[in-house]
Amino acid sequence: MKNFLHIFFYFLAISHIFSQNEREIISNIDSLNTIGIKLYDTDDIMQSMAYLNEAIKLSDSIGDNYGKAIANITVGSISRKMNENLDAEKSFLKALDAAKQINENYLIASVYLNIGEVYYKGYHKRHEALNYFKKALHFAEKIDVLANTTQKEKTHILSNALLNISSIYLDYNKPDEAFTLMLRAKTLQEAVETSSLVESQMKFMFGKYYSQKKAYYNAIINFDKALVLLNKLNENSSQRNLLISEIYKEYATSLSSLNKNDKAYAALLKHNEYREKVLNEEKIKQSNHAKVIFDIEDYKRNATEANKEKDVLVKVTEKTQKANTIFLVALVFLIISLVALFINYLSKRELSSILQVRNQQLEKAKNDAEKLSKLKSGFISNVSHELRTPLYGVVGLTSLLLENNDLNVQDQKYLKSLKYSGDYLLNLINDVLQIGKIESKKIELQDNSLNLKQMVINITDSFEYQLEESANSLHLEYDNKIPEYIFADNIRLSQILINLLGNSLKFTNKGNVWLKLILLKQNKGLVNIRFEIIDDGPGIPKEKQKIIFDNFSQLDRNHNENYQGTGLGLSIAKNLLGLFKSKIELKSDEGVGSTFSFNITFKVDKEAKAKVDKKSYKQSLVENQGKRILIVEDNKINQIVTQNILKKENFISDVVDNGLLALGAIEQNEYDLILMDLNMPIMDGFQATKKIRISNKTIPIIALTASNIEEVKESVFASGFNDIIMKPYDDYEFFQIIIKNISQSIPEKALV
Repeated sequence: MKNFLHIFFYFLAISHIFSQNEREIISNIDSLNTIGIKLYDTDDIMQSMAYLNEAIKLSDSIGDNYGKAIANITVGSISRKMNENLDAEKSFLKALDAAKQINENYLIASVYLNIGEVYYKGYHKRHEALNYFKKALHFAEKIDVLANTTQKEKTHILSNALLNISSIYLDYNKPDEAFTLMLRAKTLQEAVETSSLVESQMKFMFGKYYSQKKAYYNAIINFDKALVLLNKLNENSSQRNLLISEIYKEYATSLSSLNKNDKAYAALLKHNEYREKVLNEEKIKQSNHAKVIFDIEDYKRNATEANKEKDVLVKVTEKTQKANTIFLVALVFLIISLVALFINYLSKRELSSILQVRNQQLEKAKNDAEKLSKLKSGFISNVSHELRTPLYGVVGLTSLLLENNDLNVQDQKYLKSLKYSGDYLLNLINDVLQIGKIESKKIELQDNSLNLKQMVINITDSFEYQLEESANSLHLEYDNKIPEYIFADNIRLSQILINLLGNSLKFTNKGNVWLKLILLKQNKGLVNIRFEIIDDGPGIPKEKQKIIFDNFSQLDRNHNENYQGTGLGLSIAKNLLGLFKSKIELKSDEGVGSTFSFNITFKVDKEAKAKVDKKSYKQSLVENQGKRILIVEDNKINQIVTQNILKKENFISDVVDNGLLALGAIEQNEYDLILMDLNMPIMDGFQATKKIRISNKTIPIIALTASNIEEVKESVFASGFNDIIMKPYDDYEFFQIIIKNISQSIPEKALV
């Protein structure tokens, strides 16, 4: 028995101070409990209750808390078996009080586990049950294993507590919190021999976990394994049948989620079949229990009178043994305390060693995960940089060639195709980077003054080539009651519209796409506008309308059609709308077309700042004609593109291939501004800028980069740059940054 052997050893060592009468009573209590438990295991409830009640009486007479705890635990189990939950709880609480008196962790854990099951399965109060199961786990972990014979019992308590907590977490639909505990329980059970029923319960819980994680095939595999184990059992118990019934119920749910409705229906029939078996068994049990309860009450009445005589004898025994008991308890307490302290020390030392190993493993896993994350981020950053650099040349040179008026119609068409392909590749890169920014919550909306009508006109014009290729028509319907100027993040709003329009045009062939802007409400400097993107394309099936907004999701429409794209456009639009505190709406039917819509509230720009800024920008271009700019760039194609863009607006420029040559050029010539690439051989842009700032703290230096700005921003400004331009760039933004930096001196904070 639990820890009783070593206590008994100390009792034996000091047996000379025990009275013969007390030793006989303790032996009798142990015997009564043993017989009562055996009778309980064989369902002889009446006889079991008689022996256990006698054990409780004798335990009370000499203060034997161990015997009292054992007897009350068994009595509580009997009451719970007969669904007398209130009586069961009372017995378990008595057992808990006795177990705490002797500080017996195994008994305390067992009692908390039993009370938890009363609240969970009897009262159906999950929250209270969860607290009791957590207490059971706490005390189970403190159980001292002094012999191999008790390891199985500790494992049983621990795994039961873990599985009950996991079960409640699964009930609360918290699979991730349950999973860690389930893995621990599985590891414990694998270390000792367990029954098929326990093993099947574990498989069932893993099935529920995978079902809640929507990994339905994994769920079904675990359900199948559980059923195989249960079908091997010869017994036809209600516990087995109840578990089979629950498995088939969850099985049906997983099959239904996979659209395997016929199999799901068959599983439901099996669920009902075993559920009926359980109900029938419960009816028989209830009938038997009712008779037992009646017999127990009758027994209690008959035993009351007999117990009065025994109480007199007990009181006499208490008086004669009081002195011995006080001395005995003090001595035993001292010895047990010393042993417990020693065992506790050994246990803590062992636990500390285990925790140290676990911490090392967790630290290694954490470091590996961080390395993998950095590797992924670095890979995406490097790939995007390597792709942006040549794309800058492709898009830039193509734009310059298209401005040549001597081109024939065929050459213009070829160049437009080339520019479209370059823009398309650039958008793919931007989409992948955009998802990363959204997921890491690195995007914040900017309030810029803009002419909304002009912005949507520019967006629709950008689809000119795509419209020619698909033979589609794009229509713009703009509500002229919308204020001319508003405050908004024009870049993010443009991304949303471009992605939604691009999606509709991609799946529409020889059809029509409409972009509609409708004024819904205007009040107190705010305007609420509805955006609708409508197409008469093939439409989207109802069952697919939710998944199209997931990352990398693409509909399998027609295998003969080649739809390009990453499957990120709609996901990006949905997430960006979340930043605007808006939601995307979809209405679609197959063969009819689709309508994507959303509403956004903007602040009205009453002073028309964008209009003023535009005039200022054009005027500044004229005022800055003839300014001399140094281009520091190692890529020959990028040199040609940048120099020709500057030449269009009458800027004078020189070109050098690296940072070292830039230092020489600055010594020989005076420049109004430097455009400095970051990544160059011999001396990169960071090194060159730091050296320039030693002798020249006023000349504006602008970083040119194909990398993600957020990744290099801190290093750029720390090196002494004034600003950043990302390749490939918009001409308007390019010259706006140049003019701004030429007209003002370098900020002091950039020199730190």
